Amino acid sequence: MSLNVAGKSTSEHEITNISQHGMWIWVNQKEYFISFDDFPMFKNASLESIFKMVFYPPNHLRWGKLDIDIELESLENPEAYPLVYSR
Repeated sequence: MSLNVAGKSTSEHEITNISQHGMWIWVNQKEYFISFDDFPMFKNASLESIFKMVFYPPNHLRWGKLDIDIELESLENPEAYPLVYSR
């Protein structure tokens, strides 16, 4: 017996997991990890605010309540984006 996918995934983007270290997001059939060390503005955010992620294709993520924007390119190639958030 084989397990075949019944159809196309309807989930284009979502938060898949949150831990004390960061969160995993699923976007464009790929999973990314957002570390709270690299993005401390998420660390004390409410779950409601984190789960209100909006994806603007092809590569822009936005958390409106938190006023946070992240380009997928910066998650794929962090060495090309040396600036870090600090208070």
